[in-house]
Amino acid sequence: MIHPDETFWQMAAQLLRILPLALGLVLPVVLLGALLLHWLRDRALATSMTVLVLVPVVALVGGLVGISGFVFTDTLTTTLLVSLLVAVVTVPVAVLLGRRTAALGLWEREARSRERAVEASRRELVAWISHDLRTPLAGIQAMAEALADGVVSSPPEVAGYAARIDAETRRLSAMVDDLFELSRITAGALSLTMTEVPLHDVVSDTLAAQGPVAERKRVRVLAEATEWPVVLGSDPELARVVGNLVANAIRHTPPDGTVAVQVGVHGGSAVLAVTDGCGGIPAADLPRLFDVAFRGAPARTPAPTSGAGLGLAIAKGLVEAHSGRISARNQGPGCCFEVRLPLAAR
Repeated sequence: MIHPDETFWQMAAQLLRILPLALGLVLPVVLLGALLLHWLRDRALATSMTVLVLVPVVALVGGLVGISGFVFTDTLTTTLLVSLLVAVVTVPVAVLLGRRTAALGLWEREARSRERAVEASRRELVAWISHDLRTPLAGIQAMAEALADGVVSSPPEVAGYAARIDAETRRLSAMVDDLFELSRITAGALSLTMTEVPLHDVVSDTLAAQGPVAERKRVRVLAEATEWPVVLGSDPELARVVGNLVANAIRHTPPDGTVAVQVGVHGGSAVLAVTDGCGGIPAADLPRLFDVAFRGAPARTPAPTSGAGLGLAIAKGLVEAHSGRISARNQGPGCCFEVRLPLAAR
């Protein structure tokens, strides 16, 4: 009869004999797997997960086969079949898990990038709006103090100061309206009443409203259409989109220049294009034209009549709220802003 202690020591001795052999067979596989994972560090995460699952399975199979001396007994065959079954089950799971983890990581990176962009945009907006608010407020305060102290007393001078105060007040009111509209868009609180809107009426009303501004600047505003489509949208918001684009075009077109509004249908969508004579926009600035408060390098110090840099951002938000698209490109002596909107069902 074999004593239990003897059995234990026999098993320990056998383990010590096969341990160097097992390590000699398993370690190369593990090291090769580690190098492969290092090489795949910039590749698809699903591939790395697959390698990570296969390395221990291959190491186990290699160790078992080597220790058995390549003698395939029933026990070894059963173990190999079980290992193969484990690989067949775990590899697809690893691929799915890798893809899901990669998608989640990409989403998190994009979310963080969007948050950083929004925060940077918010800070930039606050800085620029603070500057734009201080300028007219300082002017209003100075003129009001002059009127109160009797520095100006003649009726023409008083009327002139009153007119300038009124103009600055209107400018401040327009900026506050823009901020309110932008806050509704960014907060997702924009509620649209969708109806059939003829673009002819929207463009006509806009040109009538912007006509005096264009005349003062000696800018010609022309409208032409291959077809006047009817779109599905909200009349006030579409009027604001077209008004912002036309006002922006007039503002950046030099005297005796031309602003063209072209309307038609292309690819199953209504297309409205506003072309100006601004002289072109640097290619690096084109992707940022619709960012909040972006004016471009030449407009860092805005003129008294310039806007707060919100018009194009508001236009983009309103167009996207209509399931449309807006884009800008350089064209001829200026640039072209193109809006695509869904047609109303006929």
